[in-house]
Formats: sequence, structure tokens, C-alpha cells
Amino acid sequence: MKLYYLPGACSLADHIVLEWTGAPYEAHAVPRDQLKTEYLKINPLGVVPALVEDDGWVLTENVAILGYLAEKYPQAELAGTDMRSRADVMRWLGFLNSDIHPAFKPIFGPARFIADESQHAELIDNARARLRDMFGRVNEQLKGGDWITGKRSIADPYLFVVLRWAKGKGVDLSGFDELERFSARMREDEGVKAAMKAEGL
Repeated sequence: MKLYYLPGACSLADHIVLEWTGAPYEAHAVPRDQLKTEYLKINPLGVVPALVEDDGWVLTENVAILGYLAEKYPQAELAGTDMRSRADVMRWLGFLNSDIHPAFKPIFGPARFIADESQHAELIDNARARLRDMFGRVNEQLKGGDWITGKRSIADPYLFVVLRWAKGKGVDLSGFDELERFSARMREDEGVKAAMKAEGL
């Protein structure tokens, strides 16, 4: 099994989950200048992550890969243990993937939204404010627990990734003590440390 990733991208979540499963795998960094060239043979969209099984089967889309790994390695118990806990994992994974992740796009590439550079700062500030509101919701969810759904799951590495982005892009997380506690615990996790070391982070 091979994971194709870009260091620090959302693919880091898959990298961490692979470490948590204890399964054998290979991790391959994709140079940014190859995303739209050689890598297109693996993922025609030119984005990471991609997971390639030993028989050549290719799976793309972060949520699909996370779900697949959780199902393939049920002993890791990363997707809930009953119908409601599985739904809860998917609810928070969906929030991270469909709401928080896209909210970073104006920060990463404001020119894709507004051509006038004089408006970029306002666009970015608005995105940061929106992200603070969403992270506030997650902070509330973490109160009284160590993990976003109460038990370690595939949603937690995704949260860790977007929190790294938030800190790197100047999103105000002041006062969100639960998020800071979560980040600190994740940084001390052996699987997280192994994945980050492999990615040079």
C-alpha cells in the first residue's frame, strides 16, 4: 500500500491514520511541480492524497481514504463502534472536510476569488473570522473529552491538520484552550510524530 502526499497537506491525516493502524505502507512525497505532470497518472485531478493498493487499485479523496483505512483495519477502532458513534465520527469528519477545509481557500489563494489585489486583505480577514467561529464550535465539542467524538477516530488527525493551518495562517484561536490542549496531545502522539518526521514537518 502506498500513500501519495504533499507535506503538511490534508494528506497528513491519512499518514497519521496509517501510523495508528500499525499496517505496513509506503509514503511517497509528491513534489509540488509534479502534481500537474507525472502525478496525473495516479490522480487525474492532480491533488493529494492518493492511496494505491498492492494490486494497483487507486483511491482518492481524503474522506474516502480515511473511511477505507478505518474499515480495512477495524482493530484500530477509528470509526466508532456502533451506528451512532460511527455517525458522530462522520458528522465531525464532514464538518472538517466540507466546512472548515474549504474556508481556508480564500487565505491560500485569494486571487482565485477576487482579481483586485486591493481587496485581498479584506477577503482574507473575513475568512479568518469565519474560521474562528467554526473552530469555536470544535472547541466547545472538545470540552470534557480528549477527542472530537470522545474516542480517538479518523476525524482527529484531520482536525490536527487544519489546526496547523490555522496557526500558520494567522487565524485567531485565542481563548480556545481545548483546541490547544488537543494540539499539544496530538504533537506528543507517537504516530503523529512519526508521520510528521517522515514529512519533514
